[in-house]
Amino acid sequence: VSVASSLNFDVAAAKNRPVSKVITLLRDMLKQLEKEAEEDEEIYDKMACWCETNDKEKTKAIKDAEAKIEDLTTKIEELTASSSRLGSEIKNLGKEVARNQEALDKATAIREKQLAEFNAEEKDLLESISALKAAIVVLSKHHPGALAQMPRSHLLSVAVTLEHQLKAHAALLQGVLTPTERRLAALFSRSPEDYFDAKPTFKQAYTPQSSEIFGILKQMKATFEENLSQSQKEEMSNQKAYEELKEAKAAEIFAGQAQLDKKTQEIADAEANLAQAKEDVEDTRSSLAADEQFLMMLKEKCSMTDQEWEQRQ
Repeated sequence: VSVASSLNFDVAAAKNRPVSKVITLLRDMLKQLEKEAEEDEEIYDKMACWCETNDKEKTKAIKDAEAKIEDLTTKIEELTASSSRLGSEIKNLGKEVARNQEALDKATAIREKQLAEFNAEEKDLLESISALKAAIVVLSKHHPGALAQMPRSHLLSVAVTLEHQLKAHAALLQGVLTPTERRLAALFSRSPEDYFDAKPTFKQAYTPQSSEIFGILKQMKATFEENLSQSQKEEMSNQKAYEELKEAKAAEIFAGQAQLDKKTQEIADAEANLAQAKEDVEDTRSSLAADEQFLMMLKEKCSMTDQEWEQRQ
């Protein structure tokens, strides 16, 4: 019992010795330092992992941004060139459509003028033919021997008709009537009453002259009818030519306008894409600058962390 008591006493006494207390304190400090070292290593490992991960991510982001900027720069150049080309094409198409429209308008104006002139000419010739036909009918109702009994008003009507048509259509009748026929027609127009003269000398000459007047009226009527027919054929030809021109020009205008509308939409799309590409490249450059700044600070921070870690080892 006394031996055990002595041992117990020695252990308790040893614990209370100053040296023992220092040793215990040192051991506790060592454990604390080992614990802190472990925690410090764990924190460093996490920091190293964070540095590596962010370095890789930002390096890749910067590389991707630089590639994107290069692609966008190429796209901007292409869209700028496309916009310029489309602008020139639109300008040329606009001029082409305008020229075709102007040509069609000019042709339409000419056609309208031709038609108005034809209508006036046709009306005049129809009226002249109708008047000559009436005069011929009047003369045909009285054979040469009975002309002296023709009502004076009828004879005057024929004379007026003949005189008017000779004056109104002098150019058209140029070369149609012989000088003798013109003199006889002029004499009859000026003095139709002379045909009622009963003097033998006049009557002897009257019969052939009355036949000449009848022939002159028929010849004038035939000339007017032929001229009317030619004018109508020419009108039909002019109308056909105009319709063909109108159809061709209308097709050209339609095709040109369709191309113009298409190119206008294309340049609108190109301009919109160009604006978007410029905006994208600016955004990408801003993002690139931010990433480069972040990566630079990251490398500085991580480098300092590595140096501090090495100093603590």
